[in-house]
Amino acid sequence: MKIAAISISDKKGVRKENVPSALLKAEHGIEKDAHAGTRDRQVSLLARESIDKMVEKGLNVTAGDFAENITTAGIDLTLLSIGQLLCLGDEAIVEVSQIGKECHDRCAIYHEAGDCVMPKEGIFVKVLRGGTIHTGDPITIAEKNRHGD
Repeated sequence: MKIAAISISDKKGVRKENVPSALLKAEHGIEKDAHAGTRDRQVSLLARESIDKMVEKGLNVTAGDFAENITTAGIDLTLLSIGQLLCLGDEAIVEVSQIGKECHDRCAIYHEAGDCVMPKEGIFVKVLRGGTIHTGDPITIAEKNRHGD
């Protein structure tokens, strides 16, 4: 399980650009990303395997095109639960705060393919402990969430 790509943008509603590394700030999100802030949806994650589903439907999409911040590889994000902790790289710890999302306005990907994986398979996390993350860094799932479940 690893970080396959890191993507940021300075505006909301646009495809994100891939970067080799990023700074996660506690209770904020990714530095220099438009979606960072104090709310629960500080950082978004989507599995590379989910993006591959859309490629199989004929779309020319890649990491960051779904406005996700972190593209993962080798982890089924939909099996995680609210409150689950993930360690990203050597320092950062994030907590799953939302699984999926409601799409109020259909994105360009939905109109092109008639479907989009982000609302069903993307997750959101809040940053509990910051740190610098890099493409290729490991992702580990904590045994318990912070509530002791």
